[in-house]
Amino acid sequence: MTMGSNVSLSALSENVSSAIISLGWSSPTGEGDADVSVLLLDAGGKVRSDADFYFYNNPVAADGSVQLLGKEPTGDGSEDRISFDLTAVPADVERIVVAASRYEGARFGELDDLKVTLADAVGESLLRFVIEDAGEVSAIIFGELYRRAEEWKFRAVGQGYESGLAGLATDFGVDVDDDESGSETAAAPDETAVPAAAAVPETGPPAMLEAVPAPRGPADEEETAPKRRTARPRTAKKKVTPPRAPVKSLAENESWKQARLFPVSALKSDRDRETRATSVLLSVMTQVPRFGRRVTAPFGAPSGRMETYTEVSLPHGDTPRRPDGVIRVERAGKLWTALVETKTNGNPLRSDQVQAYMDIAARRGYEAVITLSNDVALEGSPLVDVKIDRRRKHQVALWHLSWAEVAHQAQMLIRHEGVGNAARTWLLQDLLHYLQHENSGCHGFQNMGAAWVPVRNGISDETLCQGDPRALEVVESWERLIRQVCLRLGGELGQKVLPAQRTRRGTDPGARRARLADQLCLEGRLQAELRVEGAPGLLTLSADLRTAKLRTSVEIPAPEQGYPLTWAKRLVRRLAEAPADLHVETLVEGETGGPRGTLERLRPEPADLLPKDNATRITGFRLSLFKGMGSGRGSAESGFIRSVDDAVQRFYSSVVVHLDAPASGRTAAKERAAV
Repeated sequence: MTMGSNVSLSALSENVSSAIISLGWSSPTGEGDADVSVLLLDAGGKVRSDADFYFYNNPVAADGSVQLLGKEPTGDGSEDRISFDLTAVPADVERIVVAASRYEGARFGELDDLKVTLADAVGESLLRFVIEDAGEVSAIIFGELYRRAEEWKFRAVGQGYESGLAGLATDFGVDVDDDESGSETAAAPDETAVPAAAAVPETGPPAMLEAVPAPRGPADEEETAPKRRTARPRTAKKKVTPPRAPVKSLAENESWKQARLFPVSALKSDRDRETRATSVLLSVMTQVPRFGRRVTAPFGAPSGRMETYTEVSLPHGDTPRRPDGVIRVERAGKLWTALVETKTNGNPLRSDQVQAYMDIAARRGYEAVITLSNDVALEGSPLVDVKIDRRRKHQVALWHLSWAEVAHQAQMLIRHEGVGNAARTWLLQDLLHYLQHENSGCHGFQNMGAAWVPVRNGISDETLCQGDPRALEVVESWERLIRQVCLRLGGELGQKVLPAQRTRRGTDPGARRARLADQLCLEGRLQAELRVEGAPGLLTLSADLRTAKLRTSVEIPAPEQGYPLTWAKRLVRRLAEAPADLHVETLVEGETGGPRGTLERLRPEPADLLPKDNATRITGFRLSLFKGMGSGRGSAESGFIRSVDDAVQRFYSSVVVHLDAPASGRTAAKERAAV
């Protein structure tokens, strides 16, 4: 699409009762980011109340019409996804504005590949709009959904705001509160209530839509007296989370095991594990609506009354098929149905099984097939190959969910966001305990594959050649592992953790992995970068297969003011509780490296970090921890996967937590404190 153009969704697909809009961008450094926001507007072009403004602290509409799904890594950066249930949008809402904003000091002109895409209920991409030359603006309206008669249309907007999110929100009638205390008094609506879908009034075509308000320039702000601080609207949600400190146990000794709602002791076979895991997950999804909505919204499911089933028999030729589970969601008399195929304990999905369920779903008019396993899906690399008959009028979407993603969503709700009810919190806790127990088989990605040992041996004896397909298999397994590490760390921290992709590495996932495979053959190293919200820089993880060492590091930019000796002393002081074997390296301009040493040696003499030549400009510091790499391909105590998990957790908890957040991060934190 081009700026200002519009299109009817019904002209693009028959499955537009729900839609997913994705806002994407990339950064040359891998660190650029932005926050998405959604505004529901009435016929006058204003929000009906502040509750019609959805952003990071108010991500879900009570009626299920809007849900911010969070960020997903892509081949060229990341994208923020928003789920819309268009059947649930209230009748007096005529426009839905989709925007994004950056923190103070950051501008969209610093990001590349700004785009918005829209997909229908089966995941089919319908449209794409690329914003060229965003310029020096800190907020942008990417596009808007609006009603015309009885159908929804999309308009490509691409309009920037120099006044940021506060200016954008104010122009649409949101009451921006400048109270820095940010008292949170509003209670969230009861999530158990499932309001009926609002009907679209059967009237003639409305008048021409009100134009998007013009950006507020500096001159407009100067006329406003007194100036108001850049803040975001206050909002709050009811939050019930378990206490941080564990309650003292009443057991006589540690051998006593607490009774569990979901026991794991009787699991004897893979079939038992699959049946139990499916039943446990689906039952909790129905009893904790917020969790069930979190799991199904990315697949295009509407918000409504959910029922789940296991071991359902469905006819298929001469032999009936029994999918592991069925999910049904009812909304305004319409049903959304998905078949579920589950694997545990690292067992692979079978193409013939998934193909059979796709055929059954197409014949019966179901919307989706969801595969659930320990594996992690990669962009451009499907886990199973199925044939989709495009001649069929009814199309079925194929989605994949990893057990690591399920555990991540449970962690986020239990530890950081809450579900508004102590009993539901307890249910989620028992689910998480079950998923993390070694007997459940739901541990997530846990095997580097058959190519891991031959590739390691080939690198060690220098016999691995470029173009070897086994190197590409290892690179794909490494990417799956990194995504799982991000999920686990993000669940622990309650923050966004994503693999960082630099623009210079290309946007095609297949070509990028091929280059990384060649690099692995030449250098014997696997490398990844993680972007952790609030961290002072990208976390770099490097696995050297020649030396069997893992290196976890972060680069800290030098302060803009002060003296180098003051910087060195302050850094060593901040790292008072960091491990003594932490390596600290000074980064200098125009050279490969500056002075370096372990923290143990530098504590009494921080001046050793300074270059001998006083004229040499210090650009920053690199902090690194080294540890031995597991030799096995699995996730056992001595395995490679476990060693990577432990390395990232140790580095973040013992080093990164002691560092200052970047300047933009501090601004964002101050801004969030006023919300």
